[in-house]
Amino acid sequence: MGAIAYETDFYGWTLEQAKLLQAGDFDQLDREHLVEELQIMNARERRELLSRLRVLMMHLLKWQHQPHYIGRRSWEKTIKTQRKEIAFHMEDNPGLKPELEKIIGRAYDLALDDAEGETGLPRKVFPAECPWTYGQMLDAEFWPEAVE
Repeated sequence: MGAIAYETDFYGWTLEQAKLLQAGDFDQLDREHLVEELQIMNARERRELLSRLRVLMMHLLKWQHQPHYIGRRSWEKTIKTQRKEIAFHMEDNPGLKPELEKIIGRAYDLALDDAEGETGLPRKVFPAECPWTYGQMLDAEFWPEAVE
């Protein structure tokens, strides 16, 4: 199968590669595509964390800057869900910890765009840098104080 099957039968290719690894038949492995797939998996885990942090931060910003908004109950649910999902994701992927600061910075920049678009408030009303620590963001007892 090898590289040809990678292009035509990804599922079959993965089964073959797993069997080769289990058998210790390393010289038969499709190393080029295995490395590529591992890099894709790595990027997917980073994107998953970035996406969940982005949603969490956007909702924390909305929570903080629109304290009287009628739809806050749904924001609360989203915040609670994202907190749990992020904690689970980090538990499953502790190797992401060294990249956390960089990912938070990127996610916050995107969350600012989202919060501006969803609230109608200008971006300049929100803090330029993420105002919360990672620990605060995941703390079930933490709710940002209202800014009016």
